[in-house]
Amino acid sequence: MSAEGEPSARTPQYRGPIMLRRDRKVGIGTTDQHLLDERGPADWVHTDPWRVLRIQAEFVEGFGALAEVPRAVAVFGSARTTPESPEYQAGMAIGGALARAGFAVITGGGPGAMEAANRGASEAGGYSIGLGIELPFEQHLNEWVDLGINFRYFFARKTMFVKYAQAFVCLPGGFGTLDELFEALTLVQTHKINQFPIILFGTKYWAGLVDWLRDSLLGSAKIAPGDMNLIHVTDSVDEVIALVQQAADTRAQMDAAAGTGDQW
Repeated sequence: MSAEGEPSARTPQYRGPIMLRRDRKVGIGTTDQHLLDERGPADWVHTDPWRVLRIQAEFVEGFGALAEVPRAVAVFGSARTTPESPEYQAGMAIGGALARAGFAVITGGGPGAMEAANRGASEAGGYSIGLGIELPFEQHLNEWVDLGINFRYFFARKTMFVKYAQAFVCLPGGFGTLDELFEALTLVQTHKINQFPIILFGTKYWAGLVDWLRDSLLGSAKIAPGDMNLIHVTDSVDEVIALVQQAADTRAQMDAAAGTGDQW
């Protein structure tokens, strides 16, 4: 609160599952668990039609909250990244550079690398967005998120990342980062989305994965030779911005030629 008793810019405001500024804590057990768990009494089956309405509501809330968001880039990375690590500093640098280039930054809203990107964007005066997820352990949106949405279902959340981001930047991360990475690769490979750069930041960290993709997948013809070109690996923040900007310019030209600004 301000000295006059008025809410400050960091005071939370809530609109259903949408948070504008502060965080929300969740309890044990998640909606995804209840949806996917086949155990339990038979009457659980009869609740599924009602779950469809809840799922629909998540999409409606997400689309409504993000519809007016400017062009944006999603940044992923480990929630376990510590503030004193070089990876955290890289996340801040990327978030700040994206903001200065005119892009909003979208993350999973959590701590670690996600917080770093949100913080970098916020401190640079940019738009910092966090798409959180209900987890079985305590989870909250980091304090640098300006617009936050807490999702119950991973698939609804993933749709928002892909629909409202024009590129993915993956800092060193774990299973969650890999999940988003390979989903994006599949969508680009199958031409579900176009002009969508997928950037791996940290050549040393990602080298083993890239070698495995080249040697095992490409080497056994499980992917096409050109599929390796879908991934950009770099240690340069400037190169990240250049790749994102080049794709954004190409997308704008394609949209102008087609007379539309929506790929969906």
